[in-house]
Amino acid sequence: MPALYVIGAIVVFIFVASGIKTIRPWQKGLIERLGKYQRTADSGLTIIIPILESMIKVDMREQVVDVPPQAVITKDNVVVEVDAVVYYEVTDPVKVTYNVADFYMAATKLAQTNLRNLVGDLALDESLTSREVINTKLRQILDDATDKWGTRVTRVELQKIEPPKDVMEAMHRQMKAERDRRAMILEAEGSKQSAILKAEGQAEAIKKVADADRYQKLTVAKGEGEAIQTVYGAIHAGNPSNDLIAIKYLEALQKMADGQATKIFLPYEASAILGSIAGIGEILKEKVSPVKPKEA
Repeated sequence: MPALYVIGAIVVFIFVASGIKTIRPWQKGLIERLGKYQRTADSGLTIIIPILESMIKVDMREQVVDVPPQAVITKDNVVVEVDAVVYYEVTDPVKVTYNVADFYMAATKLAQTNLRNLVGDLALDESLTSREVINTKLRQILDDATDKWGTRVTRVELQKIEPPKDVMEAMHRQMKAERDRRAMILEAEGSKQSAILKAEGQAEAIKKVADADRYQKLTVAKGEGEAIQTVYGAIHAGNPSNDLIAIKYLEALQKMADGQATKIFLPYEASAILGSIAGIGEILKEKVSPVKPKEA
């Protein structure tokens, strides 16, 4: 009898222990009783009725659906290979369990179909430059379609959009030609600006030299004018006599006579002035030959 009690106690313990379930923090527990949904258990320790009840654990963390590559024909009839990654999270564990048989497969096929439609409405150049637009539209479509499955699509990322090899080579040649054209335009523009700046610099230099030369001539002329006025004023202020003027003529004559010539030609009026001084007339007759002005 004691052995039967022990066996019975063990059976009861196993029976009770099989009804104790633990749920992780990122999980939800769906409890079914006799095949019918009963309730949803949160994380922690949960007790169910063995044999009569069972539990399905649902992962509530964000998960990834890898959409395999597929060939898509663009609007301008170019075949490109496209694949994407879809990120989603479960919002209703009951719907994701009972409303769709295989959510991963359903989401993959849905993403492929809508991706084919979106890329097919775009030309090749548009599809290559409109990744963000495609991502946003595809995410919205998938989010609306999977709402009844109790999930929320958080984001969609296109991994690649690859045209055929010959198209890629043509695009590379086109881009190279465009870059060369831009480089030539920039180089020509630089040469133009350099020539303009050089011409402006030369013009500015010529202008400055001309201004400096004009200033120099004005300064010299002004100085000479002031010197003449000063000399003229000094002469008239001193009231010179004919004798003083004759002496100045003689001083100039001395400088003019400092040479090999035996005669000096002076204006006719000068001999008359010098002749007014006593004794000088005789000297002038020997040394100076006056030149009479020509009659008109």
